[in-house]
Amino acid sequence: MRVLVDYRPALRARTGVGEYMHELVRAYTAARPADRVAVFSSSWADRVAPGTGEALRARVIDRRVPVAVLNYLWHRAEWPPVEWLAGEADVVHAAHPLLIPSTRAARVVTVYDLFFLSHPERTTAEIRRDYAALSAAHARRADAVIAISQYTRQQVIERLGVDADRVHLCAPGARTWARLGQAPNVPAEGYVLFLGTLEPRKNLGVLLDAYERLVARGGAVPPLRIAGGVGPHAGIWLDRIRRPPLDGVVRHVGYVADEAREALFAGARTLVLPSLDEGFGLPALEAMSAGIPVVVANAGALPEVVGDAGVLFNNADPDALAYALGRLAADDGWARERAAAGLVRARAFSWEASARALGRIYDEAVARRAGRPDAVPVRAVS
Repeated sequence: MRVLVDYRPALRARTGVGEYMHELVRAYTAARPADRVAVFSSSWADRVAPGTGEALRARVIDRRVPVAVLNYLWHRAEWPPVEWLAGEADVVHAAHPLLIPSTRAARVVTVYDLFFLSHPERTTAEIRRDYAALSAAHARRADAVIAISQYTRQQVIERLGVDADRVHLCAPGARTWARLGQAPNVPAEGYVLFLGTLEPRKNLGVLLDAYERLVARGGAVPPLRIAGGVGPHAGIWLDRIRRPPLDGVVRHVGYVADEAREALFAGARTLVLPSLDEGFGLPALEAMSAGIPVVVANAGALPEVVGDAGVLFNNADPDALAYALGRLAADDGWARERAAAGLVRARAFSWEASARALGRIYDEAVARRAGRPDAVPVRAVS
């Protein structure tokens, strides 16, 4: 099978979507080495990192077409077909909810969450312009829709109106660390870690509210490290952490590259995700696989991901969050208990299982494409 995967989300910083696509391709090529896999990128200024093809065991197709231009043409005009830019394929896998146009290839789209439908005012750029308006029609026309959690899968069925038999679960796998992951990681002087892009959906305001309450109570307060790129609405949070009472306690460390991620996790005693919504919550799984206790909002797919290993709180209740963070900082026994439970929970997720699921999804999409009335026969692979 000839597979073409949209690699553009991993082109710069590999945040959640980019990390998912990168690791999924790497697992897939290991599981199905006979398939011909290519990763497609398009940018005027940015190039795929050297060595990517070797790391993924995939061919790299890198075109100098501005992302914004190509997305507008693909989303709004559904032109040009991807074969014009990347050659023939049996299946083309979009890293987002909107179709990549093709003449022959089966079309697969990926849905991480539907936050853009629930809160369009909190989105920006092409997501605000195109996703809410087009995602339902595109998903219903796709040969297969990938959801990264059962929560997201159910939302796609109910809110986008896609037949259940075309919506497939393909969850991320747990990370394997060089040193972490063998035992609980709860350093006595460790910090609380938030990991993610600073955007409205991440609900950083309630986390900062909780920290102000911790500081006001007095006593030892664990430092808070905010790791992630800055979104358009991040200024209000960055201003808050520069002023009392949070200055000196909270620090923004910016985006942390993949190769430095283990050192970042090694210094953490707790990971916190106060999100308004998450289609999965990959940092929570990363933390559990590293033996770090997790505190997450009782929202979206987060309860599904952490199971009974995570500490859940209402994402509108900073007092509840402050209590959970304070207890994990002070109670070594409870922190180790939660960390050990997270290590067990993380074993339920593997990239090998993700790759097997993806193979079945591609096979079904190609079969569905071949059976469509408008199908153009796919040239046999020589």
